[in-house]
Amino acid sequence: MTGIAQRRPAVLIGLIGEGVTPSLTPPMHELEGARHGMSYVYRTVDLSRGQGTEEHVRSLFDAARRLGFTGLNITHPIKQTAIGLLDELSENARRVGAVNTVVFEGDRTVGHNTDITGFAEAFADELDDVARDAVVLVGAGGAGSAVATALRGLGVGELIIVDQDAERADALARTVAARTSGGAIRAASLDDLPALLARVDGVVNATPLGMAAHPGTAFDVSLLHERLFVVDIVYRPVETALLAAARARGCRVMSGLGMAMHQAADAFEIFTQEPADRRAMLADLENLVAAEAAGALAPVATLRGEKQ
Repeated sequence: MTGIAQRRPAVLIGLIGEGVTPSLTPPMHELEGARHGMSYVYRTVDLSRGQGTEEHVRSLFDAARRLGFTGLNITHPIKQTAIGLLDELSENARRVGAVNTVVFEGDRTVGHNTDITGFAEAFADELDDVARDAVVLVGAGGAGSAVATALRGLGVGELIIVDQDAERADALARTVAARTSGGAIRAASLDDLPALLARVDGVVNATPLGMAAHPGTAFDVSLLHERLFVVDIVYRPVETALLAAARARGCRVMSGLGMAMHQAADAFEIFTQEPADRRAMLADLENLVAAEAAGALAPVATLRGEKQ
């Protein structure tokens, strides 16, 4: 031993998307990096409307590589746009047709999707013992696509996708069926929910409804009953109106907190090749959500998304 502490390599990560300034992902990553003794810096790159074009995103990727970024997290509206700019995709990214994590590996750019694994890992932690012969998924947007893919991998026998836009629900069902293997998958109408929820094992909300900025529920909570498990991927607030109603009716419930933590932990491990302390990261996220609710959260340094 020389008595001199080994210097850990610096890690520079960015989050690119619209409206990312309030994200809790940067402090989660930086706190976990500190536990590993890393110089871990995470910055947000907030895009203005219209900056999600392939040309613009390519310029941001090129700039990030020049500036020495280890990798990037990607969110709305460029999860699909980014695919055409990458040299390689992980299996999950190919299955869902979207990326949320990009790593610069030498001259190559590799895309991953930790939304799928994040949901699956949280489900395994909290609801692994529930029956899942039939499950309703409400919401056929980007989050719904990842959750549908994860539910197929979790062995759901019949997955029914419901959305306000019936065509979008049908398109997602067809896409997921083509890209994954598993049980039956189909779309249904919102009008079918009373009959569906009376017979299925669980329901998952993958819409923004329930968020602080989008209060309410995606469907009538009077349809809930104690034989259902209920999942809401929203985690700000942790206890959404849907989950509160589900608890009151004796349902098993899962908030979006675990998915958010596992998604971030999986990305951290991809970026650093180090194991994440998931229990500590969950505690960090709980503290960050509470601090945000109390108005005590420090702002994160944000870059603008102009071309470099």
